[in-house]
Amino acid sequence: MTKILYLEDENYLGKIVNESLNSRGYEMKLVTDGAHVMTAFNDFKPDICLLDVMVPNIDGFTLGQKIKSINPDIPIIFLTAKNQTEDILQGFKSGGNDYIKKPFSLEELIVRIENLLNLSHSSSSSQQNIARKIGEYTFFHDKFELLHETGNVTLSHRENELVHLFTNNINKQVDRRFILNKLWGDDSLYNSRNLDVYIRKLRIFFEKDPKIKITTLRGVGYFFSVES
Repeated sequence: MTKILYLEDENYLGKIVNESLNSRGYEMKLVTDGAHVMTAFNDFKPDICLLDVMVPNIDGFTLGQKIKSINPDIPIIFLTAKNQTEDILQGFKSGGNDYIKKPFSLEELIVRIENLLNLSHSSSSSQQNIARKIGEYTFFHDKFELLHETGNVTLSHRENELVHLFTNNINKQVDRRFILNKLWGDDSLYNSRNLDVYIRKLRIFFEKDPKIKITTLRGVGYFFSVES
């Protein structure tokens, strides 16, 4: 049974989501105060975390960083009413794998939970410990690392999956809707904005090698090219 650690200080919403997910077969641990999350995390040992951002004592972003320092592979979904680009970026920098704006539907939440769990399971079960050369970089999918002689980058879960997807399609067109459906579970406008954020981050990661380019094919997708 999938174990979910759920942080939510809104009593009514917390009760509804907690009971609904419980009835769908998930084992739930509901916490209403940020100060109690790390104890619950260590005792409950969840498979995935749902963290509201604005909660008493310790905010969700700070907790996400603490959780990822203990278990870098665990998926985290942030739940918040904030939707500015800087808030989204902060969420991903804090270790978030996904970001859902309130109010959200239970169906959307379940799709995102299952999508992240499937990505996590497929990553752990497949042979991904082989180093992959990308121009001047070396990519370790299983370690969430992108290595360069000037320094290394530790990737978030979704950054890791996006780099993996591009490196499997070097010098090929990758459809934008395919990326959204594979990594987010749907191609909504909100997820499309998230993808734009990730593409900007990947361009920064690869900027030390001018032979690597991520070209936007407007209305179509992207072309990840590596000059030989």
